[in-house]
Amino acid sequence: MNALYSLLFVFLLVLIPLFGVDAAHMRTFFGVCIPTTAFIIFIIGFVYKVVTWGRSAVPFRIPTTGGQFQSFDPELFKQNKLDCPQTGAQTFFRMVLEVFAFRSLFRNTQVSLHQGKDHPVVAYKSSKWLWLFAITFHYSFFIIALRHLRLFLEPIPFLPVGAIEFVDGILQIGAPVMYLSDAGLVAGVLLLLGRRLVLPRINYISYVSDYFPLLLILSVALSGIYMRYYAKVDIIAIKELTMGLVTFHYVVPESISASFFVHVFLVSTLMAYFPFSKLMHMPGVFLSPTRNLPNDSRAKHHVNPWNDPNIKAHAYADYEKEFGVPMAEAGLPLDNPENGVPKDEAEA
Repeated sequence: MNALYSLLFVFLLVLIPLFGVDAAHMRTFFGVCIPTTAFIIFIIGFVYKVVTWGRSAVPFRIPTTGGQFQSFDPELFKQNKLDCPQTGAQTFFRMVLEVFAFRSLFRNTQVSLHQGKDHPVVAYKSSKWLWLFAITFHYSFFIIALRHLRLFLEPIPFLPVGAIEFVDGILQIGAPVMYLSDAGLVAGVLLLLGRRLVLPRINYISYVSDYFPLLLILSVALSGIYMRYYAKVDIIAIKELTMGLVTFHYVVPESISASFFVHVFLVSTLMAYFPFSKLMHMPGVFLSPTRNLPNDSRAKHHVNPWNDPNIKAHAYADYEKEFGVPMAEAGLPLDNPENGVPKDEAEA
């Protein structure tokens, strides 16, 4: 049901510019006002989220680890420097692999329960398909975003725009040339969406906030593919509009078809929605204390900056002296049995 609600909402988003451009004659509104407002919301929301996260205090080292910590005998127990980094350099390389290769997702495992001879057996196996879907989707999205820089730059630089377009269309399929990133983005979104629809456990915990961004990105991709391969929009007129947005000399040529305004409206919705959605995991991975901190809690003493300097440390020995009697009455073990004797009995 959540998926259906999300699909209906995306469908309504498509209808808004279709009727607005032709019936209400609001070409300037959808071609200039909407994308400009969405871009402002995106920048302000993005910066606000990052600054808010950056100002959050992290008094402890809480990195997630999956390997051997540096031991007193490194020959006997070798440290896993990527899964359990202890220095800043090790943490840096861990972050590089996390950001560019999705390393933690690559290490994903699948749990299954099998019936053994005497009792059930839990089995674990490597599961790389989610990593493959995710990395295909993210890199395709990134490449498409870079390719679109040609609409906002004049002259168009060969690096990175020209080089990326050459590699992306190297198969030379169709006219205009089919880009590999287009197919990769659609395939990646469909597979990630299908995972939420097919797998019962994932479907049970999926909400509108999970389905809507996937369906919105899919609609953006399909509307762009429709413009490029089927509608054959006037790219010169579109470049005139986009350069006007960059230079603040706004112009909306009459030769631009309604399919372009649908695409722009969907992209604008995605930009405005981005800072307030789960899509903000993009900058969030850089600010996550479970990833960007070295695991050196046992090598260095970290003092909580929130501690009141007027409050002295209370060791367990002092705690036992203070509460030894009620602990003994409750049957709790004491390091020093004398602490469990009432003061008047001890003096007697």
